[in-house]
Amino acid sequence: MALSVVDLYSKILPKTNCKDCGFLTCIAFAGMVVSEKHPLKNCPHIDPAILQDAQKELEQQYKEGKWLKKDMAKEALDWAKQKAASMTLEDIAIRIGGDLKIIEGIEQITLPYFNKSILITKNKILDGFGNELTRNEQTFVYIHMAQGGIVKPTGNKKSFKEFPNTVSKIVSMKDHVEAPLKKNFASHINQLKHACKVSGGKDVTAQYDSCDLAYDFIAFPKVPVTLILWDTSEGFDAQIKLLFDETIVQHLDIEAIMFLSEHLCKMLIHVNDES
Repeated sequence: MALSVVDLYSKILPKTNCKDCGFLTCIAFAGMVVSEKHPLKNCPHIDPAILQDAQKELEQQYKEGKWLKKDMAKEALDWAKQKAASMTLEDIAIRIGGDLKIIEGIEQITLPYFNKSILITKNKILDGFGNELTRNEQTFVYIHMAQGGIVKPTGNKKSFKEFPNTVSKIVSMKDHVEAPLKKNFASHINQLKHACKVSGGKDVTAQYDSCDLAYDFIAFPKVPVTLILWDTSEGFDAQIKLLFDETIVQHLDIEAIMFLSEHLCKMLIHVNDES
């Protein structure tokens, strides 16, 4: 018989809220045990015989995935991997602009990624030091591999809100990208210049008439992104925007565009913090 949170609380735990397990209440502890495999033995007040039987029940329902909290990052990565799995690395390299080589009998794509390169094999995505990328970064790359159209950038740039199906993400773009960049770099244009250069950006300010700073970045060979700053001036607050080539939706979905934007934001702020 599977143990729900209520079952565990009412039938197994002491219901004293003693906090000896590290949680404020027995019901909170029960929730962690059932949904996140927190050790039941961390409650020191369960009879050993009851603990053993309850642990067996828990192990069985863990195997079945019953009531376990979903690992959304893992599910997203598995989904993205599955989408890209049917494609050959040769086809992927041609479409997204990577360099395909065979080294020691293993096919691998070297793909420019902002200010560095990543290595893509059939089963792994590695950084320049041979370490696997984070799950979110891998998901981002796999989505590009699966969706990446063969079309090249046209040079016609648009703001995020000009693309379809972005309404629900506009607030996230402001809160998680534009606002942090503004907080860190408004009235600090030289610091932003430095962060952009270190992060692989190219100064294109001269191409824009009204802005104070503009830098192009190459997220992937066919996925450019432009950062534009209108700095603080008398009577006007600073504004920072990202522009994307009109073809980006053929290479990334909206979630991946958000990840790209947040990744660039964090990269620039990290460089600034390290300086």
